[in-house]
Amino acid sequence: MRALDIAGTGMQAQQTNVEVISNNIANMTTTGFKRRRAEFQDLIYQNLRRVGSSSSDSGTIVPSGAQVGLGVKTAAIYRINEQGNLQQTSNSLDMAIQGGGYFQVTLPSGETAYTRDGTFGLAPDGTIVTADGYVVQPGLQVPTNATGVTINTSGQVQVTISGQTTPTTIGQIQLATFPNEAGLDAQGDNLYLQTAASGAPVTGNPASPGFGTVMQGFIETSNVNVVTEITNLITAQRAYEMNSRVITASDEMLSTLTNLR
Repeated sequence: MRALDIAGTGMQAQQTNVEVISNNIANMTTTGFKRRRAEFQDLIYQNLRRVGSSSSDSGTIVPSGAQVGLGVKTAAIYRINEQGNLQQTSNSLDMAIQGGGYFQVTLPSGETAYTRDGTFGLAPDGTIVTADGYVVQPGLQVPTNATGVTINTSGQVQVTISGQTTPTTIGQIQLATFPNEAGLDAQGDNLYLQTAASGAPVTGNPASPGFGTVMQGFIETSNVNVVTEITNLITAQRAYEMNSRVITASDEMLSTLTNLR
């Protein structure tokens, strides 16, 4: 009874689908979060009669054959990298990227991670860091006697020093882009790592061609659409129920067979 195994793969696929949707909904308020979408592929087919085979000695060909599919499998879980909304925070160290690109962060291991979460703060020595204390490249340090920090759309960081009227430039924030953003490896904590699938990062100043602009005093919200996710959840639930009914029907057919006398 192939239907038991086929429906079982369908239930497993919809379980994965619901897990992806639930993760999207759980992160609907996560800064810089990008929603995911599960993609599925049909499994291999069993040939009861192979298409294109000879049906007689005179060379006649079977036009369509007979193939029975063996179910479904998860092919990929894509990350949808569309722009989230910008929310004003009035925090001078909060930054949002409007357009393409990622902030670069140095991990304790020395690796470079990438993030869209621009919720930044200051370390005890004045270095701009993430919420976990990781240094935001290139490691800009705000003087202790600074009375204000200004970051323009091109990523140039200036500070106002007490007693001075002219702002002082302390450095330039650069962004990184990738040929295939979907290939980045999510690490949690809103961080991504480069992989062979993502390609090598290309760095540049914000507002230059191919890079977004930096918005000071804003953060990028999650791009999860709750209405869409709830609709997808209902669809996945119904698909799960229908597969379970196939298993019930197959079980009843087997029960009928075993009760034959």
